[in-house]
Amino acid sequence: MRITLADNRRKVRFALRALLERQTGMEVIAEAADAQDLLARVKESCPDVVLLDWELPGMGANELLSALRQVCPDLLVVALSGRVAARKASLAAGVDAFVSKGDPPERLLSAIDRCEEECSAC
Repeated sequence: MRITLADNRRKVRFALRALLERQTGMEVIAEAADAQDLLARVKESCPDVVLLDWELPGMGANELLSALRQVCPDLLVVALSGRVAARKASLAAGVDAFVSKGDPPERLLSAIDRCEEECSAC
């Protein structure tokens, strides 16, 4: 799984990278701190998965999700947020999974695995 991380906080990206790079079969190929940077990175590499901070600066989340799907139609998007209300909004917008930033790391890994399994079944 080729993964791009999108969060405006460097510490969050660092922690996510550290977690994911310990996993077999997961490779972080890019990081982005804002919406425009993310779109550029996705255009360059069309990753398998984007871990998307639902409040990423630079563009509304729904608009950004739509733009990502136009650039890379098969992209799997896992939304991340510390706000509980973001879960309902992100799932309604069409993300493949939602994980709270307060959840244990295993929940994020499980969400990525489920997305991959569902995509493989398509």
